[in-house]
Amino acid sequence: MGARAHGLANASSCLSDPWSLTNNIAGLAKAENPVVAFSYHAIPSIPFFNRMAALFSIPVTDGGAGISVFRFGDNLYNELSISAGAAHTFGLASLGLKVNYLQYHAEGFGTNTALTLSFGGIAEITPQVSVGAHIVNINQPVINESSGERIPTSLIAGIAFKLSDKTIILTEIEKDLEYSPIWKMAFEYQPVKRIVFRTGFNLNPEVGFFGVGFKPNKFDLDYSLQFNDAFGISHQATVLYQFRQK
Repeated sequence: MGARAHGLANASSCLSDPWSLTNNIAGLAKAENPVVAFSYHAIPSIPFFNRMAALFSIPVTDGGAGISVFRFGDNLYNELSISAGAAHTFGLASLGLKVNYLQYHAEGFGTNTALTLSFGGIAEITPQVSVGAHIVNINQPVINESSGERIPTSLIAGIAFKLSDKTIILTEIEKDLEYSPIWKMAFEYQPVKRIVFRTGFNLNPEVGFFGVGFKPNKFDLDYSLQFNDAFGISHQATVLYQFRQK
């Protein structure tokens, strides 16, 4: 979640911002101010796939911590995730750990719950190059006792190239243990202080992305657009407020 990551083709393993709570938790280590944020992802062609998330994060000694809530679906089928995580900086590297409470509900089939763990890291190889990786659902818990079905585990790794203070290129590979890998490529450019443009694409499946960000004072306002042949166009909008510390 987060329209910045979404506009960057979801290539988020090297990003350090409050939405690292829902992406690579290691990125939360760079937290500078307390933050509250909300994001909504709308898919007009399939409205019951709409998603929403909210978070609160704070800086702590040499790192950051926070909690987030995510919901997907409608009354017939929905998923709820409540997460708490923290990240810490060790020299040029940051490491983070997140605990997730997951709830799956299907009308007529009841509700199943599970606890999962996610772990991530980001390292600054040089001032211009960073690498990041995270594992989602390390423990792969059983979600359905009768069938033995487990929550899938994903491995994500990426590289970020900071060409200048205004330009970043990102590339990333995501591999669900049950499916073929997804390759992501993205580009972010900030022509002036308060405006940012983003674009990117995925291969397998082929998906295109575009995003724009506006940063007036304590707010960050971000919008992103996604297009693929299966679902057409979808939109995500994010509002973030920073409580500036003196």
